[in-house]
Amino acid sequence: MALENITIKNNSEKLSFLGTGWAFPPLFSIADGSTEMVSDFKDISESLQILFAVSPGERVTQLRYGCDLFNMLFEPISTSLEYNVRDMVTAAIDEFEPRVDVLEVNTDITNYIEGLVRIEIIYRVRATNTRHNIVFPFYKNEGTSLPEDTI
Repeated sequence: MALENITIKNNSEKLSFLGTGWAFPPLFSIADGSTEMVSDFKDISESLQILFAVSPGERVTQLRYGCDLFNMLFEPISTSLEYNVRDMVTAAIDEFEPRVDVLEVNTDITNYIEGLVRIEIIYRVRATNTRHNIVFPFYKNEGTSLPEDTI
C-alpha cells in the first residue's frame, strides 16, 4: 500500500490539545484502509509504550530516540539493575516526551524467577497538571520457553 493511499481517521471533531497519533500497535481498517488514531492521555500513554519498546539506533531519522532497556535483558536482576532501569527510563522520558514530567519510577522484581521486572512510571501531564501512571512489564524470558514437543 503506497503512503499516499493511507487516510487518517480521527473520531474526534475537535483538535486534541495533547496531541493525536497512531494507535500502538498500529491498527488499519480493512474496509477503507484508514489508520486508527488516539488522542490526549491515550496518545501520551501509547507514546511512552513506543519509547520503551524502541532501542536507540532503530529509528533511522532519530538515532538517539528510544530507551535502551533491551541492553539490560541479560543483566542479573539486582538492586543495581533496578537503579539503572530507573535512571534510563527517567532520562528517556525527560528527553523524548516533553508533554510530561516524571514524578516517580518504581521497579518491582518480586517475580524475578520468571524473569519479570515491572516498571511503574508515575508522571504529571504538564498541560493539565494531572497525575497518571503506566506499568511496563519487562520480560527477560518472554518468547524463550517453548514446550519440548514443539522444538
